[in-house]
Amino acid sequence: MVFVPAERVIITVIAVLAALDAALLWLKDVGIDVVGYAGMVACGLGALLLGQFYRHVRKNQAIAATATAAGLFIWFTIAGSVFNYLLLPLTTEPIDGDLARFDALFGFHWPGFVEWASNYPRVGMLLQAVYATSLPQLLVIIFVLGFSGRLRMLHHFLLTGVIGALLAIICWSFFPSFGASSIYQLPKAVTDAVPLAVGPEYGAALVELGRHGAGFLSPRNVLGVIGFPSFHTVMATMSAVFMMRIRRLGLIFLALNALMMPAIVIQGGHNLADVLGGIVVFGLAYSLAGIALRQLKNDSACRQAAPTVTAR
Repeated sequence: MVFVPAERVIITVIAVLAALDAALLWLKDVGIDVVGYAGMVACGLGALLLGQFYRHVRKNQAIAATATAAGLFIWFTIAGSVFNYLLLPLTTEPIDGDLARFDALFGFHWPGFVEWASNYPRVGMLLQAVYATSLPQLLVIIFVLGFSGRLRMLHHFLLTGVIGALLAIICWSFFPSFGASSIYQLPKAVTDAVPLAVGPEYGAALVELGRHGAGFLSPRNVLGVIGFPSFHTVMATMSAVFMMRIRRLGLIFLALNALMMPAIVIQGGHNLADVLGGIVVFGLAYSLAGIALRQLKNDSACRQAAPTVTAR
């Protein structure tokens, strides 16, 4: 298989994560749903093979880059989520209490905000639907950027996501948190009025997972582990920023991800600090991805310009 420089960087990251996953699974004696993950790996491989077919046989670089990006997205999601789980159980106490106190400095109180939102059930249902679009949005953007031939932007998008995820995992590993839903209880009337994607029961499951770790991993029951910084916020900001560079779709994605911010707090059970942290992580990832792309371009140009020495 032949890959362009940005794709090779992502493949290297995936390979390192996969090696760490294998080592941690063995060391921690954690079981894994081989069939479930094999199906996802096969989907990623199929996309990569399709990319190679269009790169070398059909000579359509837009489809090739799109299929390759989709395959890498699937593989990175698998390797990254498994690695994140294998960092459990926690060795330090979660910092959710500190994050809640940070929110209080700005007059924000998560239970009060959710209770207020429960007075508007239709809004809560809308935010639940918006919250569910996070991952599908990323796939849509991959297809839009790839099929429209914006390949540099596509690679910038992918690298931003990879770097953002790694930064979020690293930050969380040192300062773990599970979100506001893990430290607050809500009245039943509130949870009945606004069904929450990540409610107190979900938060309690995360706390239990943090204490004891996972004994068995399966893609069928993966929980969103990271509280701070919110990776949902990283994804939403990615979607809005990159799609704003495409006039026809930019305003739609901007509006959708403006709604995503309260959805992350209410439906995602996040502290306000989690969202702010996610925005900072996105900014760092976006900048680092741009620097990486420029360096890869310069390295490629240097190799092409290097004189060829022929033996006599």
